[in-house]
Amino acid sequence: MSANQPALAERRPPSHRLRWILWGAAGLVVAAVLAFVLVNAFVPSSSSSSPDVTATWPAGARPAPVFALHDEHGNPLTLQSLRGRPAIVTFIDPLCRDFCPREASVLSEAAAALGKDAPAIVSVSVNPWADTPANFRADAGHWRLAPGWRWGVGSYGELADVWKRYAVAVRVTEKKIAGVKVRNIVHTGAAYLIDAKGNERALFLYPFTTDQVVSATKDMLSSSA
Repeated sequence: MSANQPALAERRPPSHRLRWILWGAAGLVVAAVLAFVLVNAFVPSSSSSSPDVTATWPAGARPAPVFALHDEHGNPLTLQSLRGRPAIVTFIDPLCRDFCPREASVLSEAAAALGKDAPAIVSVSVNPWADTPANFRADAGHWRLAPGWRWGVGSYGELADVWKRYAVAVRVTEKKIAGVKVRNIVHTGAAYLIDAKGNERALFLYPFTTDQVVSATKDMLSSSA
């Protein structure tokens, strides 16, 4: 697929197994499929009516990592600001023209299917060099993003801290073509479902489907009722 804030609270790092799986998923669909197989072999998962979700956790078992960014309009965007409503935190390149648009479409379709129960969607940028109003407007139109979709943006260092906390691998390679610097972004296609109390409840690795997101969200809501 396809880059000064107060100190953030420390949190236990993701399990070594999950971190390894997520890094292995970066870049290629084949890697994502392999990661799915490995997760099923090594990462304990609670029961779910959506068996293709990569991993699930019971309520309160896995607090989501905190973050402090801004949205595309310059408004503060933190995990705490999402409390009281389920959320999906994903990681997307605004300039991507292959897998990222499809992942965005899947999440937007899931939001439409869930209606009033749809989680808020926060897309943390993996390409801070592409975080411009023009790119965000183009993506909203071309990708048909869900109403209320928000981009998480910041400096490279701020974003890299969030990538690390969520065990998302981002690799940036640079080269010059006709004297112009070109960056290639390769990253883990991960999306986390977070409940209204700020706990991770499910992890999806691309490719995943609208039905899987809808099913996992409904399971989460029913277990929280």
